[in-house]
Amino acid sequence: MRVDGQLWHGLKELAAHATGWPMDTLQLLAALILGCSLADARPWLVVLGLELANEFYDLWVERWPSLSMQLGEGLRDVLGTMLLPTLLLLVARHRPRLLAGRR
Repeated sequence: MRVDGQLWHGLKELAAHATGWPMDTLQLLAALILGCSLADARPWLVVLGLELANEFYDLWVERWPSLSMQLGEGLRDVLGTMLLPTLLLLVARHRPRLLAGRR
């Protein structure tokens, strides 16, 4: 079943506005659902998988005049979305006291 591009975009916008969460906070939700720490790579991989699926879908549905421009924009989206989850993963693994405070 093919999902219309406008419907897909509308669903993404609905999720963002209904939760008030930016896409990169999905890592926190994934960690909560998986019952693991942000230091575990699984929440980061969930976000990466969802972002790559989203970009592949966009590439499949949208047709830009220049494929290289479309691929470049998609890569920029992936890097922008994965920046905060990557920083959280690295901090949780290498400087966990920054997240937990002093004990």
